[in-house]
Parts: sequence; structure tokens; C-alpha cells
Amino acid sequence: MTGFDLTRLLAERGAERYDLHTRHLNHQLPRMLRTIGFDKVYERAQGAYFWDADGRDYLDMLAGFGVMGLGRHHPVVRQALHDVLDAQLPDLTRFDCAPLPGLLAEKLLAHAPHLDRVFFGNSGTEAVETALKFARCATGRPRVLYCTHAFHGLTTGALSVNGEDGFRDGFAPLLPDTAVEMGDLAALERELERGDVAGFVVEPVQGKGVHPAPPGFLRAAQELLHRHKALLIADEVQTGLGRTGDFFAYQHKDGVEPDLVCVAKALSGGYVPVGATLGKDWIFKKVYSSMDRVLVHSASFGSNAQAMAAGLAVLTVLEDEQLVAHARHTGELLRSRLAALVDRYELLHDVRGRGLMIGIEFGRPSSLGLRSRWTMLQAARKGLFAQMVVVPLLQRHRILTQVSGDHLEVIKLIPPLIIGEPEVDRFVAAFTAVMDDAHGGGGLLWDFGRTLVKQAVAHR
Repeated sequence: MTGFDLTRLLAERGAERYDLHTRHLNHQLPRMLRTIGFDKVYERAQGAYFWDADGRDYLDMLAGFGVMGLGRHHPVVRQALHDVLDAQLPDLTRFDCAPLPGLLAEKLLAHAPHLDRVFFGNSGTEAVETALKFARCATGRPRVLYCTHAFHGLTTGALSVNGEDGFRDGFAPLLPDTAVEMGDLAALERELERGDVAGFVVEPVQGKGVHPAPPGFLRAAQELLHRHKALLIADEVQTGLGRTGDFFAYQHKDGVEPDLVCVAKALSGGYVPVGATLGKDWIFKKVYSSMDRVLVHSASFGSNAQAMAAGLAVLTVLEDEQLVAHARHTGELLRSRLAALVDRYELLHDVRGRGLMIGIEFGRPSSLGLRSRWTMLQAARKGLFAQMVVVPLLQRHRILTQVSGDHLEVIKLIPPLIIGEPEVDRFVAAFTAVMDDAHGGGGLLWDFGRTLVKQAVAHR
């Protein structure tokens, strides 16, 4: 009898994973992973940990770029997906009103009571695309403002409000949007006075570099925008669903009420692609203004039963396990323990963030020996020191982290919201050991730095 056997297929061909990517997918990914020593083979995962074939555990402080908010394979989400598949629902008929999207919208909107309606798509960049379209339609204006250093996605519309040139290069022309500095209300007002701005899209905590909006900025920006009949769009794709210690990061202190809110990543527990755009009733009614426009904005896989069931399970777990408060408490513990090391290590300049979204920034040291090594790295490529720290955290201490952006000397920590004091202890001990090595002036850390310098020069 013939048939598809996933277990057998993985057993027979799983070892080819890097060669398959080299031949058929993005060939630069395996090249990059091998260059920095990240070409690991993980066999299984649970919660905040991976295990390799030898049974060694790895602490995940990356959470799939924030997708795995509940960690991997949370039993409640797994059960919800088993249940929805077993139910054999008549999914995506397109000519009915299924209950699960309505129930998930209701549950999401309960956390943003000033908003009224939800559009479900398939990703964070699609949620941003939806917000851009809705803002233009609702206001009748063409231009959207965004912040320098912002990241809102990589599809063409979202790329137009991406503040990183490295992502934009080669894809012009983009939409007519304009960047302003985070916190610069004068620049924002100058752009609004031109009368063509539909809205301002902003991450309450910027993912690149982990920079929270300055106190009072979002509230003042909202008032300016509404005075000029433009909309505030909060991109909560990474910061939402408890990541920063509030359900949404815009709820931190300012009393901000965005007109549109973009959500994705952790909403399905990492199992099913999903995105959501929450908005005010009048905006949705401008877009869907008649029965002729009932499908003027839609997504083929949007609101599918698996994504909706996973989303409902995730929100239930967040509430039942009180993970928003847990993220606030654990994040403060981790941030404060790392911040206490700033005075100890001259290469460590700042520790910032909110909840379990933390940036660790490195900078130019004062002592002559370390300064010469730092200068060597900076001359080759800015950001190499942070990469030097990330690699031994994985290779020697089995902790997965990431550099917070190209050409940045910042490591970003966005672990699953379920981590606790044991994981904080493990990370701080490992980080301290790596920094001790860096400040010792020799050892494997700077040897690896010299290797990175040679590679950076060779790739110019």
C-alpha cells in the first residue's frame, strides 16, 4: 500500500536539510549559518528549549522572532488544533459566516475596547498592508508617515514604511511615504501640515535596537494626527499579546488609543500563519461601504478555522496562566540583573526595553587594549562585536539569541513569555562568562572576532 509517511520521509531525508536549502531555497541562508557556526541540527523542542541528537538542551531566547510567545508545543494550542481538524468543519466556503472568526475577533477586541472590528489575514506584513490601505481609503489621502529605523514588513506596501535602507535597496519605486525620527513631534507636525497624510504607523517599542517610544510621544502624536484628520496606526506585530508586560505595548502609560492596530506573530502560538488588523467602526465602514465592495479587501486563507482555533487557544492561555503579568515580572528581573552589569563591563553600554523585549547595547570601551580591538571590528563592519557575543552564547552555553539589526551593536532578547527565574539565571550566568572572556583581552571571543573581520572584508 502506498501513501504519505511524514515520519519515514524525515528519517530518510532529514539529514539533507542544509543541502536542500542550498539547492532549492535561499542559498545564502545555509552559507550564513555555517559562517557563524549556527548550522545546528535540532531534533525536538518543548517550551523554551530545543534538544539536539545528543540530548543536549538549548535555551531559546529568540522565540522564532517572537512567534513562539507560549513556547513550542503548548498542550492547549495543540489540543485546539487536533479538535478543529477532527471536527471536519466546512472551512473557507466564502459564502457563510463561520463562528470561529467572530469569536476570536470578540476576544481580541476585549483587550482594545476602543476598537470595534477586525480583519484577519495571514502575517504581520499583511496586517500592516491592511492598515495602510484602510488608512488611505478612510481619509482619502495618499501618504503614510513612519519612523526611521522602523520595521513593518517586507511586502511592497509595508516596505514603503520600513526605515532600513538595506531592506529597501533594489525594490524601488515604493509608495510615497515619509520617515520622521521617533519622538520628533515638530517633524511630525511639519509633515501633517502638508494636508496629504493618511496616517502615522509606529512600533511602540521599535524592534530594531529595542527603542521604546519616548514618554508622552504616542499620546502627543495621536493628538496631532487627529487635529489634522489623520490616523494613528500601532504596529503591535512583535510587541503585542503580552510581550512588553502589557497586552498591547501602546497601553503602557500614555492612555493612547490608536485608530488601527496590527497583530500577528504570537497570535497562533507559532502553528498557523495569522495576522489581524483591529480598527474603528467608521474606518471599516469607509472600506466596506456597500455590498458591491464586500470583497474589496480580503485574503484567500484569512479567517481559516485552524488559525482561528489556535488564536482562541492562545488568548485563553494568556489569560489563564496570567502570562502578561508574568512577562512584566520576569522581564524586569532579567533587565535589572543585566543592567547591574553595565558598571562592571566597559564594553556594555546599556540595557533597555520593556517586559520580555530587551536590548543589550555594546559600545566603545575606554581602556587602550580593548579600544584597539573594538576599533578593528568597527573598521571592518559595525555590528561585529554583538555577533561575537551571540556566537559563544550558542556554541559554549547553548543559548540562542540574535543581533537586533544589521550594523547594530545590540543583542535583542525576545524569549517565550513562559520563561522564569531558572532561565534568567542561566542567561545571566552565560552572558557574564562571555563578557568576562571579552574583557580578558584574549581567548576564543576575540579569535572569532578576527575571523569575522576577515570574512567581512572578503565579502565587500
